[in-house]
Amino acid sequence: MAQSQSKVLDRRLVVVGALLIQLCLGAIYAWSVFTPELQKPPFNFTSTQTQIIFSVSLATFAVVMVLAGRWQAHAGPRIVALTGGAVLGAGYILAGLFGHTFWAQVIFIGLIGGAGIGLGYVCPIAVGMKWYPDKKGLITGLGVAGFGFGALIWVYLAGNWGHLLESIGVLKVFLLYGIIFAVAVIVGSTWMVNPPEGWTPPGWKPPQPVGKGKGNGKNKKVVKVEYLPNEMLRTIQFYAIWSMFIFSSMAGLMTIGNIKLFGIDALKARAGLTAAEASAVAGTAMAVFYSLANGIGRIVWGTVADKIGYKLSLVIMCAAQGVVMALFYFMGGTQILLYLGAMLIGFNFGGNFALFPLATSGMFGAQNLGRNYGWVFTAYGVGGIVGPIMAGILRDASLKSGAGLQGWLTVFIICSIACLSAAVIGWFVKPPQVKS
Repeated sequence: MAQSQSKVLDRRLVVVGALLIQLCLGAIYAWSVFTPELQKPPFNFTSTQTQIIFSVSLATFAVVMVLAGRWQAHAGPRIVALTGGAVLGAGYILAGLFGHTFWAQVIFIGLIGGAGIGLGYVCPIAVGMKWYPDKKGLITGLGVAGFGFGALIWVYLAGNWGHLLESIGVLKVFLLYGIIFAVAVIVGSTWMVNPPEGWTPPGWKPPQPVGKGKGNGKNKKVVKVEYLPNEMLRTIQFYAIWSMFIFSSMAGLMTIGNIKLFGIDALKARAGLTAAEASAVAGTAMAVFYSLANGIGRIVWGTVADKIGYKLSLVIMCAAQGVVMALFYFMGGTQILLYLGAMLIGFNFGGNFALFPLATSGMFGAQNLGRNYGWVFTAYGVGGIVGPIMAGILRDASLKSGAGLQGWLTVFIICSIACLSAAVIGWFVKPPQVKS
């Protein structure tokens, strides 16, 4: 009995460690609070340049996750998470000390900081699923919720709560954040430990794989339970969910990187707000409504998936996001509707990070999730490049041409079509089957 209680306590600590790590890794979602400041002297970055830094961080995050998954399989999650904290902290500290130019920030925030996120991110997800096979959706949602909630903390510390940007400036905020990130992630990594081999929660029995499909005897098709990465990459199902993740993440990441700029433009043009008033409203849309909904969405969509399955959950989430993205351009010029749109987009975007790990586990098995999900997550890197940079380019072009808000309309329509396409793909995709 004592041993069982100890195991339950241990797996609760895994959740604590996961949340602590993800709160820090989610700082990348606070990027929009820095973009207006980086477009002022002494930096004078363009919209496109601010989004390139953001996109490089996201792409590096995704690519390094593949390497982190492989390393974790051999070295264990604790050392990988600890290293991630050290690298993430170093990136922001270096940016605070030497990030006076665009290329310096690309290297320190984008490459080094992004690598730290990629190293740390996969560990809580893979470890959490092993400790909670009985509540995969809920625990995945909780484990990644901190990533969404983290943006709220870091945005408001830099802005309306702590006024750090106003009092100490961009570079010193980077320096302070880097120190906090390193310490907190290293502490959280203490509990990133896999359960003993063969351990299961008291009273829980793993479900038995069930044969499906047509045929009899040797030709019967059955669902394959566990895939290695090289096997997964040869299935059409991998490319189906990979494409879905690109389309769905592109919309959310574009909004994260640009919601403050879009909100300022829309509120000035349609509501007659001053630049300062519009900035305050748009900052609240990102820091409160988007960020809170992003974190809540991860928990809610994970819980929903436990009830109705990851496939139907993905279809509903992507379809809903497609509708909201089509309407958001028209909502952005009104304060209340801007808040509502930001909340809905953040809520659906957060679902990606609960549902796609579940889809990867459901289709390709939980045993190699840490390695397999790294490959699936490269889609996030592609979406992180395409969405934010596309928005930055179109906004800069619309400013030069005098088109005003029209550049934003194109961006939102493209993202809407992408999300609706993801919903269609999700409706038709099925787990891979092999001949027995």
